Amino acid sequence: MDTITQKELDFNSYLKVNFEGGNLTSDAGMLLYKEFDEKIGFGKTIKNNLNIEDDINHKQHENEDVILQRIYQNAAGYHADLCANELREDSVFLDILQKETLASQPTISRVNTKANLDNMKQLQQANFILQDKIYDYQTPEDKIIFDLDSTSCETYGQQQGSAYNHHYGNDGYHPQVLFDGNTGDLLKAELRSGNVYTSRQTKRFVGPVFKHYNKKFKSVPLYFRADSGFAKPGLYRLAEEHNVSYTIRLKANAKLYKKAKAIETKLLDRCGDNLYDKKEIFARFTYQAQSWAKSRQVIVKAKKPEEQMTVQFSFIVTNIAAWDPKKIFEFYCQRSTMENFIKEAKHGFALGKMSSTQYWANASKLQQMVLAYNLNNWLRRICFPESHQSDRIFTIRTKIVKIAARIVKTGRYLYYQLASSCPHKKLFMNILHNIQKLEFA
Repeated sequence: MDTITQKELDFNSYLKVNFEGGNLTSDAGMLLYKEFDEKIGFGKTIKNNLNIEDDINHKQHENEDVILQRIYQNAAGYHADLCANELREDSVFLDILQKETLASQPTISRVNTKANLDNMKQLQQANFILQDKIYDYQTPEDKIIFDLDSTSCETYGQQQGSAYNHHYGNDGYHPQVLFDGNTGDLLKAELRSGNVYTSRQTKRFVGPVFKHYNKKFKSVPLYFRADSGFAKPGLYRLAEEHNVSYTIRLKANAKLYKKAKAIETKLLDRCGDNLYDKKEIFARFTYQAQSWAKSRQVIVKAKKPEEQMTVQFSFIVTNIAAWDPKKIFEFYCQRSTMENFIKEAKHGFALGKMSSTQYWANASKLQQMVLAYNLNNWLRRICFPESHQSDRIFTIRTKIVKIAARIVKTGRYLYYQLASSCPHKKLFMNILHNIQKLEFA
């Protein structure tokens, strides 16, 4: 017999369902994130750097605690502020955040409205500090690759700074993102109005990063990759000043085509009478655009596609002299991996969704998404066994976050009794073991 709280299943009347199982959680894997948080000082760093000022007397929820709550919600897959209302009594989030109850959606919205430029920079600084800790623990031996791009964050309604972007064909924001091309760490992100050009304020954006890592890693080569939207002489000079090797795609023009004419002739000679097969050739030459104060080396790729008689050209400006042209092109093309990083950030951490009406609230939210993304990325690449280090966020949530657990309180302890039938219990315990072995300064 059905009741208000109980339902009989039609396919088998012997089975009944209700929500009276007691004190349970469906996100027990978030305990791993908290354990990792304590090892690297994640929450402490954020609180030490963040100061959201207002005139409210906080009885339960300090502003900095609310921001940390949003980051943890985001890491677990609860992206909307409204999700806080359903999570308010969830034991795992209460224990992680050391709260008696979580902040509600109205409280989160109030904190969002207080965010300003300083708060955005404070969260950005917290990410820099934490990234340094990770690099100090796992110092890059080969090289650090800075991959720069811009992306689109769609908006709906009247949101400050939102504008139509012709390239993406939608209304929204146009943030810049800078990833570590080797690890996928999101080194920096910054919100911009939707209609600004790709390279707007890029020198100010990447300059402090170049300067910091040039000073921090004297013996580790630094590399920078970007597409033709960032092909600006000021950016070349900035990289050269800070000993950063760059490969930046150039938009083709008549002068570049003229320079490449001899290479086209060489390619066609190589084809001979066979105009069917695919052929390509690489070369380098010096070139100086009118806006450049000096000449620089340009790598050209001349390609005749299969079954076509026309030759296609691609041009890259670079300051790497030691590599052959083909290796430089292959290195540049590896930046396509960043598209996967952007998808991970957008689909897994809602980086593409800015829901607040105020610009600085959205700018602050972007930094919170960056921190949630990195908390997961650092945990995955440092503490996951090698066979799982390529797992993406949806796989990670399925395997180790969305695990049911019963919470049992005794006189001395609070037990999280995870599901006995969990198929990934070995992986869970392996990750926990690796976290507890960490020793951060």
